[in-house]
Amino acid sequence: MSRASLWRQLFGGERPAAEAATARETPPGAEPLTFARVTAPLTENMAAIDGDFSVEGIQKLGNPVPMLVENSGTELLELWLEPFGQDYWLQPGESVTVTSYGTWHDRPFELAHMPGQIQIWACSCFATVTFPDGTEVPGGHRRPSGMYETSGS
Repeated sequence: MSRASLWRQLFGGERPAAEAATARETPPGAEPLTFARVTAPLTENMAAIDGDFSVEGIQKLGNPVPMLVENSGTELLELWLEPFGQDYWLQPGESVTVTSYGTWHDRPFELAHMPGQIQIWACSCFATVTFPDGTEVPGGHRRPSGMYETSGS
């Protein structure tokens, strides 16, 4: 499979021209980034979870690493959790804990911030989002009306 077709399969669309043209070198001492390296935690954790995608099932993977996410701004903040693409919306002053479970390479999370949105990639592919009291935050929590809704078929 070519890099371009892998990019389309994973992310949709074409790879940005600037990124496609730039060869990324592996830093000394680091493992090269390969498809197998990226999917290894998913494969390992999927086998361990045995089809139980509940909060309790994910927690059974062990190795929890929590990260507090707080909206200290004045506007609604979207928290987008990958790799399963779930959204959570935080009011000013509201906080949740995102916890990664299972195994991963290098680090448990990757985070990107844009105005009004934080994207978190759980590198283990399995994470929970909980309120400060430990209860599960439902997907779509506080989602504004009309966001991500489709019409028709």
